[in-house]
Amino acid sequence: MEEVQNQVLEEEAKGSTTTMEKVYIAVGNDLQEGFKTIDWALKKWNNIPISIVLLHLCNISQDFVYTPFGKLPASSVSEEKLQVLRKYEDQKINKLLSKYVTFCKKLQVKAELHKVEKEDDSIQVLILDLISKLRITKLVMGITFMRSSSSWKSKSAISGSFHIYQNKPDFCEFYIICGGKMVLLKRENDVNNNNIISWIGKMFHDPGRNLDRSSNSNDDPTASGSPWDKNLQEMEIYFQQLLSLNLEEDDEDNVQEEEEDENGDDGEDVLQHMNVEEKLEYVRRKVNEAKLMIDENMRQVKVNSERSDKAEWALSLCNCRIEELEDRIKEETERREKLQETLDSDRECIEQAKNDVEKGKAKLGSLGELREELASKVKTMSDAKLQAEAELERVALEKREMVMEIEKLRNQRDVFNRRIEFCKEKGVLEQEEEEEAKCGYREYVAEDIRLATEGYSDRLRLKSGGNWTNLYRGRIKHTTMAVKVIGDRLSDEDFAAKVRLLNEVRHPNLVAIAGYCSEKPKCILFEYMHSGNLRDNLFTSQRKTRRSKILKWHDRIRIAHQVCSGLGFLHSVKPKPIVHGRLTPSKILLDRNLVAKITGFGLAMHQTDTKPDVMAFGVLVLHLLTGRNWPGLLKAMSMNQASILRDLDQTAGKWPLELAKEFGALAVRCASVNRGGNVDYSTKEIMEELGKIVEKADEFRTKGGYEEAATSSNTDEADRNEIPSVFICPILQEVMKNPHVAADGFSYELEAIEEWLSMGHDTSPMTNLRLDYQVLTPNHTLRALIQDWHSKRAAQASS
Repeated sequence: MEEVQNQVLEEEAKGSTTTMEKVYIAVGNDLQEGFKTIDWALKKWNNIPISIVLLHLCNISQDFVYTPFGKLPASSVSEEKLQVLRKYEDQKINKLLSKYVTFCKKLQVKAELHKVEKEDDSIQVLILDLISKLRITKLVMGITFMRSSSSWKSKSAISGSFHIYQNKPDFCEFYIICGGKMVLLKRENDVNNNNIISWIGKMFHDPGRNLDRSSNSNDDPTASGSPWDKNLQEMEIYFQQLLSLNLEEDDEDNVQEEEEDENGDDGEDVLQHMNVEEKLEYVRRKVNEAKLMIDENMRQVKVNSERSDKAEWALSLCNCRIEELEDRIKEETERREKLQETLDSDRECIEQAKNDVEKGKAKLGSLGELREELASKVKTMSDAKLQAEAELERVALEKREMVMEIEKLRNQRDVFNRRIEFCKEKGVLEQEEEEEAKCGYREYVAEDIRLATEGYSDRLRLKSGGNWTNLYRGRIKHTTMAVKVIGDRLSDEDFAAKVRLLNEVRHPNLVAIAGYCSEKPKCILFEYMHSGNLRDNLFTSQRKTRRSKILKWHDRIRIAHQVCSGLGFLHSVKPKPIVHGRLTPSKILLDRNLVAKITGFGLAMHQTDTKPDVMAFGVLVLHLLTGRNWPGLLKAMSMNQASILRDLDQTAGKWPLELAKEFGALAVRCASVNRGGNVDYSTKEIMEELGKIVEKADEFRTKGGYEEAATSSNTDEADRNEIPSVFICPILQEVMKNPHVAADGFSYELEAIEEWLSMGHDTSPMTNLRLDYQVLTPNHTLRALIQDWHSKRAAQASS
């Protein structure tokens, strides 16, 4: 008997408590066939935890040795060479087994190895003994396992496998695998087949024949008409009959020979004890039996002749089949040649691609040189920029002078407006008033309003302090407007009166009416204020939108002056003043340039006392000073005016203390107009004091003693007059952080222009012309200039 050596390769930790069932897999020297056998076993028991035990047959013979030239007698080589050859054979087997173990490790399966050493006994007897000794319950055997020994060929391997199947214990499940598929086996007492020859015939059939026929019939319609395919079933039946017939005839011949021998021996004994008549009778009987035997032999000759014809027919079909297979081999060879040509072509393409890559690398090198050249040009442009900045400073001074001149012109315009109002009372300019009213605003239909607001979409609805309002942002004829929905709150007469009032009362610091719609829902259109209301920009808790900006101290003083100017104009209207009645930071709107305009006036038409507006203006100034919005603010400031300086809003920059005291004192006097002796404190007097404070603020800024330090978070803190105009976004009116060029050639902040396009606009924000495309290109040069400008301003502020 063979000796069984057990080599265990632990693939899991020894401490594992999971019970796994062992599946024994017998593999041979054919590595691919072994992989298919292992893969079949894993798919068979993929739903239960198993471990694999690999069986491999090792031939041990003292008389022979295996060499690369074949099997040789051990006596024909020296002892030293004999050891080298056997060591080589062991290394070859170990290398083969290591590949099996690696394959199992990739599949994450525990694997063990059992080397089965064969000496004298047959393989099937060895396997049966191994099943009983190891109590193997599941055995999967590859067909090449039985061929591991050189003496075992295909038929011997098949018959040996069937012998194991016939004589295995009942507790063992036995499977034969060929080409990754299971071979069906049946015992002698099975219903469908009781002959080992039929099992052998099935083994020799082509397992992929039916698949070949089906695939060929799809590819070639004439394939189904070949003689082999037409007579395939008949050939199979004939083959089975032939095999079974040979074995049965051999058995019958053996039985007949034994009977004849026995009868011959018995006949000689009987003749010795017979008389003459009995002998004649015996001879007659033998002659008759001989005649019957001759007839039977004649019949057998005829049957053999028919069998011979059948065999010749089968041979002719086999020859046809051989020719068909040769044609297929030829076609396969041609197909492989074409594939080789395609492969060669692909290789040429790959070589061409490699050449293109090399050319690309060369171009990349040239681009690097171009980059260096551009860097030098950028440096030259930076020098030119410094000169341009000096020119910009000169222009900024001229701009300040122009601003002062514009303010004077605005005051003159206010005087003219008052004169116009006086003339209206006399009825001199009634006709001109109607024409001006018609030109100043226009009436729109409901469909125009619906299209402008996209059907009153929430996306265009405006918020104040995080709450929804009845205002919508709309665009009519390339102009952005604010649409206020009145609805049914006013009758037609009151609505018409309100529209006339808003058109008649016009001032630079009052939000101007742009149109109206008398159809339901009733709407009034105002000029759009891009920077939102003062509350959202002033109070830190309300700075939630991108439009919110940090207001510097000089901007706050200017806003107070502008609000007082608009409020004074309302109070100067004849025959009776217009009282706002609800003057709060949310009623003060800011445009792109942070110019303040009052909205929400005209509701308190029957009130003539202007003191509430003066008080509200004082509270507004306190808000501008402290940046706070809490109920006890007025009382705290009135009791202790020194707290004003303590609670100044630090986000506004460095306040001039004397200016802040004057500004705070003015706020307290306005807020206390109903107490003490300030009963006649009018907006005209407030304007005079604010004018002085504004002049002082301009002097402080001109002297440069209170310039703000530039910060990277919000560039609006810098003096807008000192910012190059090319750095400012046309939409946000802020210094750009990530400038991009649109199709109109202008540079915009990326977020602003993307929001503009996402709102459905296909025109330029600057020219109102249709954009040819909506692709945005980064302006790296402008971005570098802006960053350089920030760095220089920070350096100047630190020095």
